[in-house]
Amino acid sequence: MKLDDVRRNAFAMPLTSPAFPPGPYRFVDREFLVVTYRTDPDALRAVVPEPLQIPDEPLVKYEFIRMPDSTGFGDYTESGQVIPVLYQGRKGSYVHSMFLNDEAPIAGGRELWGFPKKLAAPLLQVQTDTLLGTLDYGSVRVATATMGYKHRALDAQALLPGLLEPNYLLKIIPHVDGSARICELVEYHLEDVVVKGAWTGPAALQLAEHALAPVARLPVLEVVSGVHVLTDLTLGLGRVVHDYLA
Repeated sequence: MKLDDVRRNAFAMPLTSPAFPPGPYRFVDREFLVVTYRTDPDALRAVVPEPLQIPDEPLVKYEFIRMPDSTGFGDYTESGQVIPVLYQGRKGSYVHSMFLNDEAPIAGGRELWGFPKKLAAPLLQVQTDTLLGTLDYGSVRVATATMGYKHRALDAQALLPGLLEPNYLLKIIPHVDGSARICELVEYHLEDVVVKGAWTGPAALQLAEHALAPVARLPVLEVVSGVHVLTDLTLGLGRVVHDYLA
């Protein structure tokens, strides 16, 4: 293989059979269960990197996301914590942790954007009158969320501005000597969002201690809300807003 061939074909690892295809990445019938809860502000400050700032109210959104039809990534589920933040005075969200069950979006999410993705076994399903989200890391149950199934419809269009707010990631890629070669704050947006339905109901969330899936380090002090949303959307590519190594 010639030098020009390497430069022309280099997109992702491995060179001759990338773990994921080029975007854009469109998601159809992407389903969210989001339980928003109040947590310890000191614990929140310990995990949110500057120059992001924490609003006055210390909130975390624990998400379960079912993705049955996603371009290039297939059919999978993920779960994790998203933290409302401010960046230069603008509202946004910082993705703190993500656990999913599919190699392609793990590789693509980490390499392209810097999503903090790890392999685990999340599940989102309906059990009779309950929407149930669970996350297992190995044989250990580390998160359980429940919500009354479609108790009350929400105004779908009223949710749209929140889905269009900027999202932030800390992208880290090591050098061959083990030091950080890339350490950047990345901003991305959801695009072409269609909200097909939205509901709320009584919600609960339990988090368990685990050394390698430390979601309980942001403890649940009070559940604020539960929301169930069905969408179509495109995951937009990102841009670097802060280079920690510059």
